[in-house]
Amino acid sequence: MMKKFQKYFKRNSCKVDENTSSDPSQPATPVEIVASQSCFSFNKSPIKRRFLLFKSSSINNSMGANNSAKRSQTDIQAYLDQEKVKFLEKIENPIRQNATLEDFELIRTVGTGSFGRVVLVKHRKESVVETIALKVLDRQVVFKMKQVDHTLAEKRILQALSCPFIVKLLYTFKDNSYLYLGLEYAPGGEMFTHLRACGRYTEEMTRFYAAQIVLAFEYLHHLGVIYRDLKPENLLFASDGYLKMTDFGFAKRVKDRTWTLCGTPEYLAPEIILSRGYNKGVDYWALGVLMYEMSAGYPPFFADQPIQIYEKIVSGRVRFPNHFSVDLKDLLKNLLQVDLTRRFGNLKAGVKDIKEHRWFKDMDFIAMYEKQLPAPFIPRTDKENYEMYDEQPLTVAATERFQKEFADF
Repeated sequence: MMKKFQKYFKRNSCKVDENTSSDPSQPATPVEIVASQSCFSFNKSPIKRRFLLFKSSSINNSMGANNSAKRSQTDIQAYLDQEKVKFLEKIENPIRQNATLEDFELIRTVGTGSFGRVVLVKHRKESVVETIALKVLDRQVVFKMKQVDHTLAEKRILQALSCPFIVKLLYTFKDNSYLYLGLEYAPGGEMFTHLRACGRYTEEMTRFYAAQIVLAFEYLHHLGVIYRDLKPENLLFASDGYLKMTDFGFAKRVKDRTWTLCGTPEYLAPEIILSRGYNKGVDYWALGVLMYEMSAGYPPFFADQPIQIYEKIVSGRVRFPNHFSVDLKDLLKNLLQVDLTRRFGNLKAGVKDIKEHRWFKDMDFIAMYEKQLPAPFIPRTDKENYEMYDEQPLTVAATERFQKEFADF
């Protein structure tokens, strides 16, 4: 009998230090991963959890807003090539401080995490009316937890991205004690909360949200960036009912392969667990896990202990609920494919294999990108989506902490 999935508990993401397993000649077994990553565990906290909640603002995407849904793949490729040029320019010339804490009126804390908190703020200038989610990171904590490189990479990558389905970085600055990222605020909250409340999504809803992730991955992978942390906890609802992908702490530019052990147990691809080296294929595996969880209400691989989850993942055996359609099961079998030479998204045709699969036969990806399709769920746009937290003052030190380590922030 299948053990019940503990669906009300947050799933933590975790990463071993980048240098721990970067040597392909030193493979790690699932048992070794558990021994070295004790933080791969459930955080027994209520539904409201994690700390990145942002706001959506209108995005004027570069593909135009006309009704032509028949643009050729050549047009899409040209657009992606243009975006890559912009991305590389921004990566080489990242934005520096473009604000200070004094520029904002602090409203209230909407989330807390291991390194700090997220505070809703408004810019004091009357011309700026949107609410912003200010991610506040404690320099000392980030340093002690060996997340300096992570934090610098998140800021550097996020400030260079421009995609309708990825949260936008609006402001970045620092003081003697803290690092600040001013991000869009999505008033609808996490998909995790909504999915747990309704149990599971219809296939139509799953298709609507999965299409946005496919487009986001097509964009990121063309830029040479892998995400590595897809899960309902990191997908936020904007006020229009579309998704915003957030938390780019595990995002990384990869030319060939990487061996870092990071992610969330239920969403790890087999090659990550076995330290075989990986690239964009891990994101498409995670897409399969997400689609399964949206449609079933629980992930395809779960157990009480991480080691048990890993054993199920590397076995590649997936059981599908009876209500899954034939087409959905077929696509999931091709995404949850242990053999990288057969996994959709990782083959010669790339993401085209997914977009042209019969489960997506009625999906207009251009219209989706331009947000012309009606969203199946429009979230409430009040602050009731978030828990109340005790407010704590931001005490700034007289001298700069870890100046050398955070010089590039």
